[in-house]
Amino acid sequence: MGRRFRGESHHKVDAKGRVSIPASFRRVLEAGDPNWQSGLNPELVIVYGDHRRKFLECYTMEAIDEVDSKIDALPRGSMQRKALQRMFHGQSFPTTVDETGRLVLPAKLRAKIGLEGEAFFIAAGDTFQIWKPETYETEELAKAEAWLDEQPDDFDPMEFLDDAGTGAASGA
Repeated sequence: MGRRFRGESHHKVDAKGRVSIPASFRRVLEAGDPNWQSGLNPELVIVYGDHRRKFLECYTMEAIDEVDSKIDALPRGSMQRKALQRMFHGQSFPTTVDETGRLVLPAKLRAKIGLEGEAFFIAAGDTFQIWKPETYETEELAKAEAWLDEQPDDFDPMEFLDDAGTGAASGA
């Protein structure tokens, strides 16, 4: 596994769907693209197919290869494999970062998440997400804050790391 994305930021989206990618994210995309070399534009895959999600998930080439390997390991013809192939192969958009560090998001992808004048980028480990800022604040952030409010006053989120890899921790 290559480097991880870290941080969050807001960026303007122009009328043609061009949006700058945070510089630190570009370095991770370069490190996660086995074909990248200085002077070339790194590749990535934007997955938009999960209708329940209200964001675009951006994968490095290494991360999407890992997902593809897991899909390929499922029984051919199974509904699980078909659903994942549809989402990760059919409903995805392979693209590159342009020379100025921008992505061009097609109208279809912008419309899916209601993206207009501004995009919110947030790191998610070996992927990053692009959100409409208002949607992130009212849905994702609100859910996380409500969950934290339900925890005891002495709750320490670092406790989850003690159970990492054992399957003992329950998610949100």
